[in-house]
Amino acid sequence: MRGDWRGRTYGQNCKAAGRDRGQVFFTCIPDYEGQQRASSPPKAVFVNTSGMQFNTIHANDFHFYEELDAVVQAEPANAFDPELVGLFASIGIKKGAPFAPDARMRAILVDAVAVGNATARAILFASRDSRTKIYPDRQWFTAFVGGSSEFADKAERLLDARVLFHYYATGITPAMAAAKPGTGSAYAVAARDSSGKYLDGGKTYKITLPGPVPAKQFWSFTVYDGQTRSMLETDQKSAGIDSNQQGIKANADGSIAVWFGPKAPAGQERNWVQTMRGKGWNTLIRLYGPLEPCFDKSWKPGDFELVD
Repeated sequence: MRGDWRGRTYGQNCKAAGRDRGQVFFTCIPDYEGQQRASSPPKAVFVNTSGMQFNTIHANDFHFYEELDAVVQAEPANAFDPELVGLFASIGIKKGAPFAPDARMRAILVDAVAVGNATARAILFASRDSRTKIYPDRQWFTAFVGGSSEFADKAERLLDARVLFHYYATGITPAMAAAKPGTGSAYAVAARDSSGKYLDGGKTYKITLPGPVPAKQFWSFTVYDGQTRSMLETDQKSAGIDSNQQGIKANADGSIAVWFGPKAPAGQERNWVQTMRGKGWNTLIRLYGPLEPCFDKSWKPGDFELVD
């Protein structure tokens, strides 16, 4: 995307992957032409979203195209790459023109969005690309195949790698894709237990982080709904755990066991993350300020072990 969007949105005070107990604001900043901005600068709009529910995931049905058309109509004509604009136009989405597919085209688009959604989900959760595997003997995988925020490998654009990341997440920066020891953050995704079965919200799992965890700042787990890829809504209202939280217990050898399940095991309430029956889930571990053992892989997290 180019940098001349008409509207931009920023999140503030989202510390520790959204689990900070403070308020969360989204800032909507209009972006007008320079001369107009100079004569009458627009005011930023602050929307307090704390305690509110809102959907940030695109539709998986025909409405997806209507969402796309709304963006094309709202943004300047040069907001997107010409080749991308050409793809939009090929299915009837053009700036300044109504999006009104006939019955034939509508049927094609309904099938296309279903196939596209299923394909992206398979690429994410059942990738055939061996480069997604972080460790040969673990279920953890990376969403940054190629180590490039542009998903480029010399002259090759890694198309499936780009689909994998952006179906799972939204924004990306160069620093996210290329962390360095002591700075930035390192990420790993798990959607299966140690036996290769997908994680089930009605079951209890235990995972062990060997000590010391190589994070100069802190580590965290965030739990996501397998369908929406958004934070899992639970009664616990935290969608995860991080090492800044009070009362997390370490084992005698310095390792840390974290439990995931619908109910906390007795005595493990502080080391527990709630999941929901009837919902598949996955998790992202983040190391903030990752240290060398993370990069040379002399340290690696355990797999999720099924308890019951």
